Amino acid sequence: MRAILTAATILAAGTAAANEDIADQYPESLLYAHPVEFIPGVWSAIGATAPPTYENAGHNNNLSFIVTGEGVVVINGGASYGLARALHDEIRTITDQPVTHVFNENGQGHAMLGNSYWVEQDVPIIAHEDVLAEIEHDGGMSLEAARRVTRERADGTEVVPPTETFSDDYVLEMGNYRIEARYLGPAHSPGDIVIWLPEQSLVVSGDMAFHERMLPIFPETITRDWLETWDTEFEALGATYVIPGHGHPTNMDQVRRYTKGYLEYLRGKIRTHIDDGGDLADAYYVDQSPYAHLDTFEELATKNAGRVFEQMEWE
Repeated sequence: MRAILTAATILAAGTAAANEDIADQYPESLLYAHPVEFIPGVWSAIGATAPPTYENAGHNNNLSFIVTGEGVVVINGGASYGLARALHDEIRTITDQPVTHVFNENGQGHAMLGNSYWVEQDVPIIAHEDVLAEIEHDGGMSLEAARRVTRERADGTEVVPPTETFSDDYVLEMGNYRIEARYLGPAHSPGDIVIWLPEQSLVVSGDMAFHERMLPIFPETITRDWLETWDTEFEALGATYVIPGHGHPTNMDQVRRYTKGYLEYLRGKIRTHIDDGGDLADAYYVDQSPYAHLDTFEELATKNAGRVFEQMEWE
């Protein structure tokens, strides 16, 4: 029976429950969960809202795809050769249309390590030009981390860069879909892109937007720039539906609250801490309790505070 997660259900519910302690939801597959159809033709295998583990096989992000009528467009290569193959197996149960394109939403391991499977299928891999540089610089470390955590579940995985890159936009017209891969500006990590479907008013936001799990702030994540990109470019899309990089499909109100809202809240707390003469040691413990219900809060909250302090100290 076809699994359907309706847009109306998501918009009515606001945000679905997420818990990093929930056991694997699809034991028959390396995928953490079975793909679900959000709006007609747009599917997502929703990953665990938790760090990568052996149990979730590194499937802790969303692997989405669009069945266009003229082929299938996949968003995210997956965290391993095996996960990419498992996703392809699911696609084949849904349609006999071939996969024609794969987009890497950024250069993180869970977005691109599955490229090693897709290139074997002669599918072009498309990413922003900054992702190519990121993979060349950090791809080996991402692979080693995946092998360390998921062990034999990473078998067959190699670092394979995108076969095509772009700087601003990459547009596909396929079937009833206009698919726009857009680089909106600096955000969570180098080369972050969104996939915008203007006819459906749906954005596959990747790591531009979070809501069920706490967003991570990396050393290269410049939060001031992320907020500027959000305000000037992401909001301008006017999306009705959002499939985030992590967590269930939702709407703009929810990702605005937990991405833009969280960044502004944390920067405000750190600004007050700096103005009061506070140092880095105490910055780790600024109050983030309004966001304590988010998955990965325990892993990320103090790290995020320290990194924002290090940025804002010199702003």
